[in-house]
Amino acid sequence: MKRVSKKRKEILSKFDLAKSYSLADACDLVKDITTSKFDASVDICVRLGVDPRKANQMVRGTVALPHGTGKDVRVLVLCTPDKEAEAKAAGADHVGLDDYIEKIKGGWTDIDVIITMPSVMGKVGALGRILGPRSLMPNPKTGTVTLDVAKAVQEVKAGKIDFKVDKYGIIHSSVGKVSFEGEKIRDNANELITTLLKLKPSAAKGTYIKSIYLSSTMSAGIQIDPKSVTA
Repeated sequence: MKRVSKKRKEILSKFDLAKSYSLADACDLVKDITTSKFDASVDICVRLGVDPRKANQMVRGTVALPHGTGKDVRVLVLCTPDKEAEAKAAGADHVGLDDYIEKIKGGWTDIDVIITMPSVMGKVGALGRILGPRSLMPNPKTGTVTLDVAKAVQEVKAGKIDFKVDKYGIIHSSVGKVSFEGEKIRDNANELITTLLKLKPSAAKGTYIKSIYLSSTMSAGIQIDPKSVTA
């Protein structure tokens, strides 16, 4: 018979796994039940009433979190030489083109976001098999293929994230760190959910937001009442 540790019992005594909480209460509660010694990420999972296999029900977009993610986002800019200086000034961690393309072909993917320009997408497109599975492929829809690379870098560094519904109809995203105040986590989560509501496909029928769960890296998931968010 599996034993429940003392720490686990203490955490489970603080909330009810079967209960739905308001977003505000869940944001405070996730801080209270996280016992990790590092600054854990706070993640949200939103199950949508869509069929991702159908193109007219795909949900994908970007959102600028008001308080950022709390993560140090590593940005690579693949651009022409005339754009390198402004990309570096905007805060890009790596800037270049052919040399970095060769590094990626060799297996290097130690970055979080890649930003590039339309004129070099011919070269970047050849990296699709490497970058695609890692969700690193630049895309005009997420603002990572642009002529204004400096603005794109600044937005990503400030907390702009992109999201895409998975094959199960679920959106996964980080909305902060446990060290954030509960109100900041709530603001970030609310901004994401508001954006999802705006992106509801016209072809989606029935309940759009079916369930929402909030958790930290090593905590149990807290169920959020969708009505408390969408009201």
